[in-house]
Amino acid sequence: MRIAARGTSGVVGGVVRVVGVVVVALLTLAACAGAAPDPDATARVPVPAPPSDLEPQRTPAGPRVLLTGLEVPWGVAFLPDGDALVTERMSGAIMRVTPQGAATPVGTVAGVVARGEGGLLGIAVSPRFAADRTVFVYYTSAEDNRVVRLQVAPDGTVDGAAQTVVVSGIPAGSIHNGGGLTFGPDGFLYVATGEAGRRGPAQDLNDLGGKVLRLTPDGAPAPGNPFGTGVFTYGHRNVQGLAFGPGDRLYATEFGQNTYDEINLLTAGANYGWPTVEGIAGRPGLADPLLTWSTADASPSGMAYAGGSLWVGALRGERLWRVPLTPDGRVGTPEALYTGQFGRLRTVVASPDRSSLWVTTSNRDGRGSPAADDDRILVVPL
Repeated sequence: MRIAARGTSGVVGGVVRVVGVVVVALLTLAACAGAAPDPDATARVPVPAPPSDLEPQRTPAGPRVLLTGLEVPWGVAFLPDGDALVTERMSGAIMRVTPQGAATPVGTVAGVVARGEGGLLGIAVSPRFAADRTVFVYYTSAEDNRVVRLQVAPDGTVDGAAQTVVVSGIPAGSIHNGGGLTFGPDGFLYVATGEAGRRGPAQDLNDLGGKVLRLTPDGAPAPGNPFGTGVFTYGHRNVQGLAFGPGDRLYATEFGQNTYDEINLLTAGANYGWPTVEGIAGRPGLADPLLTWSTADASPSGMAYAGGSLWVGALRGERLWRVPLTPDGRVGTPEALYTGQFGRLRTVVASPDRSSLWVTTSNRDGRGSPAADDDRILVVPL
């Protein structure tokens, strides 16, 4: 089903009208638009939080390889028993992976069309899984991007054809399909969409592209949304990573165009500026990013919060970024880990006990240089 648009403009094309406000703190590279990438490959914070305000940080040991031979793993979500469900973008398959690295195919999602950057993308497990045995996936179809609800059978299999549509009509293209899914501490489903390369519609509140949506598990606008529709924030280019940090603050990664990639701190109803601005603008009515990088250093995809830091997988940058946070949401100096060691890094999720991160590579997506054992799931001890 589509989310019906409501508000001052009424229903337009059956599409949800939702807007999200983003409250963002300021972090930028000391480079102007058009300048060469920073040779130090580090993000810079104008006024970083003092170390005394941050949780003690230690450099984690090198990752161990948990699983090999996957075909562009994209989404990872843990079940209550500690196993994870992993989506493969190209094949449309869902794999069940144990903490010991055993992998079992449990189903294939019907209707997935893997074109360009599209395919089977994010996955989220219902907070009430023990009672409803429900999971949610975001995928590219022949007509659009959509989020559907699937049931996990008692034997652990997933009937990928028996779908309940939560939201449809998210624009799809060869690029910028978004795809991040997560449940918030409030029990609502947050959906990250891309503008599908169309730029202007990211500012259109009657268009689902370039938005972060906040929905009930049935796809209705969540109570308290800023416009009475599904949209929570808008003016995004391509959001893939969503993570809740200290104080239940919501953070999002965003791909820039030529100059600045971003981490944004999201607040209801905020406009993050795309395509009017990229990076820091300082313009009234537009929310500035919390942090920016050169696009050569990041292309930030998945993100998790654990151990007092945000952890971000970098595709083009081929590294794992650690961004320390204070309890009130300020940032310390970001640190790049494992640069160039594992190729393109996409998904980052924290294990249920927060003792490790699971990180996927994305070297078989047509833009990397795959090794013989790609793609892989890595485990980073914390």
